[in-house]
Amino acid sequence: MGTFQIEGGHQLQGKIQPQGAKNEALQILCAVLLTSEEVIINNIPDIIDVNKLITLLGNLGVKIQKLGKGRYSFKSDQLDLEYLQSEQFKKDGSGLRGSIMIVGPLLGRFGKGYIPKPGGDKIGRRRLDTHFEGFINLGATFRYNKEDRFYGVEAPNGLKGKYMLLEEASVTGTANIVMAAVMAEGTTTIYNAACEPYLQQLCKMLNSMGANISGVGSNLLIIEGVKELGGCEHTILPDMVEIGSWIGLAAMTKSEITITNVNWEMLGLIPTTFKKLGIRIERRGDDIFIPAHTEGYEVQSFIDGSIMNISDAPWPGFTPDLLSIILVVATQAKGSVLIHQKMFESRLFFVDKLIDMGAKIILCDPHRATVIGHDFQSTLKATTMTSPDIRAGISLLIAALSAKGTSTIHNIEQIDRGYEDIEARLKSIGAKIERIE
Repeated sequence: MGTFQIEGGHQLQGKIQPQGAKNEALQILCAVLLTSEEVIINNIPDIIDVNKLITLLGNLGVKIQKLGKGRYSFKSDQLDLEYLQSEQFKKDGSGLRGSIMIVGPLLGRFGKGYIPKPGGDKIGRRRLDTHFEGFINLGATFRYNKEDRFYGVEAPNGLKGKYMLLEEASVTGTANIVMAAVMAEGTTTIYNAACEPYLQQLCKMLNSMGANISGVGSNLLIIEGVKELGGCEHTILPDMVEIGSWIGLAAMTKSEITITNVNWEMLGLIPTTFKKLGIRIERRGDDIFIPAHTEGYEVQSFIDGSIMNISDAPWPGFTPDLLSIILVVATQAKGSVLIHQKMFESRLFFVDKLIDMGAKIILCDPHRATVIGHDFQSTLKATTMTSPDIRAGISLLIAALSAKGTSTIHNIEQIDRGYEDIEARLKSIGAKIERIE
């Protein structure tokens, strides 16, 4: 396993360009399976999770060409569907959470889709019921081999559109159902659909391929089935979670940083939520400028004077992927804040590492933590820690860059799963970080 050594306590300065959005890329890449024509995708991030999915698609028979940095061509005209029953597929699919989204396009185009129980983050249960209940609603039969932990759906006579009300507004579940439904017979209506920017991007891409999806951006999607889809060219959004990570990094290290080409219109509540912690954010064209917070930053309170409460929610609420960053940034704020992680029950368990570093955090229960900020009157202390998941990993890295002394972070493959070439990009703005294999 790889390790980072970080010499903290240095102010950073410069510009940093966000990578392409990881969560969008995982959806978009699966959508190439819906057509035999060429699909070109731009701004694909070079990260472990995305590269694993590209490898899986190649093993499935997709013809893949790298046309340039982040630019690929995909052609799914001669797929090897027997690979789906192989031991290699069970190994490839089980190591990646996003692999579940190949099932929808395969079911929609070929009438069958299979997947081993996917892996990914250890952040609590993430049920797959929404995915498979959606497929069953469209007319597929479901089977699960408990011994092999292998899922399958089949619709040899094709899928038929149907009205469905989702129990949860699952992003990957909605994406999977949409990809299955675009070539189903008749009309599919999905209520309580996820409407995250990544899902909007997927729907826009599918429409450019010839699909007929209306209601994009809302929680009510109406899909008129078509017989086939064609090729297209699509560009992935900048990663809003990475943008939020750099905002947090700038505040914690009192650094002057410009985050370039952020696509402001798709950031939702992210700037507003960081401003609740007292962080100053300036819009300069399509860039974010964070001035050096040499005097610190103060948490706001609610109108009635009660303690600030920041929680996650489905879009357009605040993304759960940034709550770990908000929590770390709050450790040096002036004031207190309650962090409420509603969606994943194990995502706050990394706070013990922050407490070891000197942070004042009370873990109330698996979902809630109260943070009493130091107001930079006391710096965090360097320590040795292990990254449990992508977002906790980057949060610990930000803490280490702000801490006094040299910290060590093990299991940095978790960070590499979501952040492209991170040490080189951090070094470019002055960070003292080294990778030790």
